[in-house]
Amino acid sequence: MEVQLSAITGPNPNSDVIDCFEPATRAVLGQVRVDSENDVKEVVARARKAQSEWKHSSFAQRRKVLENILDYILEHSDEICEMVARDAGKTRENALLGEVLPACEKIRWTVKNGERYLRDEKVSSGFMLHKNARIEYHPRGVIGGIIPWNYPFQNMMMPVVPALFAGNAVVLKPSEWVAWSSQQFVKIFHDALKAAGAPIDLIQIVQGFGATGNALVRSVDGIIYIGSCGNGRRVIEASAERIIPVTMELGGKDAFIVCEDANIDQALYAAITGTFLNSGQNCIASERILVHDKIYKQFESLATETVNAFQQSNPLGGARPDMGAMNTPIQLALVEKLVNDSIAAGARLVTGGKRVLTEQGEYYAPTILADVDPSMPIMQEETFGPVLVLCRFHSDDEAVEIANSTPFGLSNSVFSGSKARANSIARRVESGMCSINELGGMTYFVGDLPFGGVKQSGFGRIGGRDGLRSLCHAKAVLDERIRLPFAFSMLPNNPNSYETASAAIRTVYSRKAGDKFSGLKDLMRLRRSKSKDS
Repeated sequence: MEVQLSAITGPNPNSDVIDCFEPATRAVLGQVRVDSENDVKEVVARARKAQSEWKHSSFAQRRKVLENILDYILEHSDEICEMVARDAGKTRENALLGEVLPACEKIRWTVKNGERYLRDEKVSSGFMLHKNARIEYHPRGVIGGIIPWNYPFQNMMMPVVPALFAGNAVVLKPSEWVAWSSQQFVKIFHDALKAAGAPIDLIQIVQGFGATGNALVRSVDGIIYIGSCGNGRRVIEASAERIIPVTMELGGKDAFIVCEDANIDQALYAAITGTFLNSGQNCIASERILVHDKIYKQFESLATETVNAFQQSNPLGGARPDMGAMNTPIQLALVEKLVNDSIAAGARLVTGGKRVLTEQGEYYAPTILADVDPSMPIMQEETFGPVLVLCRFHSDDEAVEIANSTPFGLSNSVFSGSKARANSIARRVESGMCSINELGGMTYFVGDLPFGGVKQSGFGRIGGRDGLRSLCHAKAVLDERIRLPFAFSMLPNNPNSYETASAAIRTVYSRKAGDKFSGLKDLMRLRRSKSKDS
């Protein structure tokens, strides 16, 4: 009876072990030991020792490690998908396309492009023509990754791949809700490191609750945090004690804007995917579907027909369902409350709106709410659940106003038959990412693009050149091009120091030819005066 209660209420934060269960069946997966503060310090110390060697590794060796990881993923993708389905409750198809595919693409991109963005970069030396200037990218040291439960495999790969290639070590603290699969996945990294002759302590994992994460933040040289705004604030507070850099990838409330001239089928299926994939448990989920009044009824009818045909069941139960279970009973309860509160505020329930398969696991029916307005709870708070929220707009300006009416700004989508119109709307929506006539979250699959948000959706970037370089110290170096017998000197002053400098600045920077000529004349006069005095 106690085990069954734990499966429903979740892991006990006061325990020294994490009880792990399948959200789709509540079957026992096992237990994982909680790491203490001292355990975390010891893990970070081992990582730091391994990184002191790894920071001198060649780009070829770093590529080899990533290629080993890729080979393992491809050879064992079925096993990975099954572990994800068991621990997170999602379908095997979602595990394959939402976890394995982006992990493979991230590795491919990094292997191909990583060295180009991390090798020394020559830049202009400005007016110091006798010098060469360059930027060097040096690893930060040990990067801590605090990652959530919605994508247990992909969320581990997101910080590990770029951090490792940049010459860092990584210590991950996954959510306690996916402790079981995370413990299995870290072995992939260790096998890949061994095969490349690199120390396995470069990638480690610590398990536990808030105290474990807090200890990690206070021990490492940089943090990648993916999760809620509330916990993100606590991470920032802890990081401020040692003044270490943090990347915050927080919540979202993405707007999905459908204009009346859009291809309605294209927009519909993108909205369905953006809303119900992984039971809506995506930071870049399409949480607000804004549809032009002229096509609103048609869009609602088509969406209802599609959603009512969905199959929902245990993803490993023999069928091929469209949706599985939600990952945590806590999140299920939050979704249920948001839906009920919004209905009470005037939203119209079209379909769903209730728990299902309650005797099996944590399931919430695919839901559609219509006639929602921006003041309702479900238009302002992150849902993180399988709820398609329909809201009318009558003009592009109104769509932009609604889209910008939340404290979040992660991603958005704009669908229109006019490229110019779609881009005009997209430029005015406050977000870190956007897709035109495509699901907003697809920017993640484009390796050269940075991933991250604005406002309360966070700061800093993961992915692409910017994400890779954020895991390094950028070191400015001024080197010799031509050796001169003197260095740039400002002391000691002489009677003409100020006048000479003023004339030189006017000569170089004045925009008018007359002012430049005047500055040059003054320089020549001051030089003649100096020659007479000597």
